[in-house]
Amino acid sequence: MSKLRISFGCWNYDRTRALQLGNVRPDGIDLNYLDMPVEETFFRMLRHKEFDACEMSLSSYTVSCFQAEPPFIAIPVFPSRMFRHSCIYVNADSGIREPKDLIGKRVGNPEYQMTAPTWIRGILADHYGVPVDSVTYYTGGEEEPGRPEKLKLDLPSNIKVQSIGPTQTLSQMLLDGEIDALYTARMPSSFSNGAGKVKRLFPDYEKVERDYFRSTGIFPIMHTVAIRRDVYEANRWVAQSLMKALVESQLHTYKDLYDTAALKAMLPWLTAHVEQVRAEMGEDFWPYGFEKNEKTLATFLRYSYEQGLSKRLLQPRELFAPETLESFKI
Repeated sequence: MSKLRISFGCWNYDRTRALQLGNVRPDGIDLNYLDMPVEETFFRMLRHKEFDACEMSLSSYTVSCFQAEPPFIAIPVFPSRMFRHSCIYVNADSGIREPKDLIGKRVGNPEYQMTAPTWIRGILADHYGVPVDSVTYYTGGEEEPGRPEKLKLDLPSNIKVQSIGPTQTLSQMLLDGEIDALYTARMPSSFSNGAGKVKRLFPDYEKVERDYFRSTGIFPIMHTVAIRRDVYEANRWVAQSLMKALVESQLHTYKDLYDTAALKAMLPWLTAHVEQVRAEMGEDFWPYGFEKNEKTLATFLRYSYEQGLSKRLLQPRELFAPETLESFKI
């Protein structure tokens, strides 16, 4: 019996590498793994629906659920997660010393609907008293000019968003003081080579992020895995098959990270780091599946709604193929 050919756009993560190399094969699927940076994957899928399945910005996927005919369906697999307190950058001369100093300031976001800034805005509102509508947002390319929102947004009037000029970049504007802060996913070049003119809001971000996890239990989800809806409707078994393979691929990485015969990642104290993370976050510190992530997803969906991205407050179950909501062992 011939297998179903599926194209899958995804970056070359350690947790998906066994799938990429063919060491794990999804049941009934001949997988064409397309290794691309996330920005390219998202753009090509959201604008042109080029792939059968791909990793997908959690925020973009959530916004797409409100289209008249939602084009995708997700499975509860999360190839990208990251604490984002480290990703708030400020101009050193802006007068921003603590989070509340952001109120009334000019803040860059490459795209308002990006997942990382959505988490940052929500965390700042929930934990630091910085209302989402208390700043003016400037959107556009971080390092290269001309980056539009991937999806059309219809935001409430209290959310102030402006596009930067066609030749401007957020990184340079932050360095020059044309914006006061930047919420982003990628480290701006003006931070790495700006001679101290751009700083992190939280220089001790690791401690701040660990404290955040201890108090909330949330490890922010950045990306999920989305299947083009026409592919799913024609072959509903694909959702479970892909999920099972992605879970199995991740198990390879969990094992590799704690193999002491030889270090498989170029981190001298990798074993100590894994032991520290396990002690603090548990053995399954990067959980897949619905149940273990329901609280994190509910928090994100509330942020999406409060920030004008979602037209109603979605429930986490609404995001995923129903076949993938129950846990299973492999």
